[in-house]
Amino acid sequence: MKTPDSWVCSHTDSPLGPLLLAASERGLAGAWFVEGQRDTPKAQASAAWTAAPGHPVLQQAIAQLADYFLGRRQHFDLPLDLSHGTVFQQAVWQALLAIPSGQTTSYGELARRIGRPKAVRALGAAVGRNPVSIIVPCHRVIGADGSLTGYAGGLGRKTALLRIEGVV
Repeated sequence: MKTPDSWVCSHTDSPLGPLLLAASERGLAGAWFVEGQRDTPKAQASAAWTAAPGHPVLQQAIAQLADYFLGRRQHFDLPLDLSHGTVFQQAVWQALLAIPSGQTTSYGELARRIGRPKAVRALGAAVGRNPVSIIVPCHRVIGADGSLTGYAGGLGRKTALLRIEGVV
């Protein structure tokens, strides 16, 4: 994933490990687990970002994530910037936002929802490249047989997130 040098960032702790958050002029553009997550920004890219722990969007994200982990929030209310993905990725990430808290869907069903029923593999790859972990809820996508499969942050974290939402 290519990320702009103009983003600002901050770190926050979570029960599942530290998170790196990034914001653009348009909104929250990234949320990644610092350790054990695939498809994170390259070190040189994130090193170019300005640390801005007081940035309003980053502060809102940190507060809302804290509430989520405490079970006090089911929905996030943040401006998002998902514009750095391909058109297909952006469609997938928007579809993820429509999965309600406490519910799951399969990769095949999600592919049907975006009008691309034969693009299940490509959809899975786009889900895996979701740049805004937790807030864009890719953890709510499961296998057709109900199995917990594929989470860039690891299946242990996926299980924990679904447990917070009352699914597991």
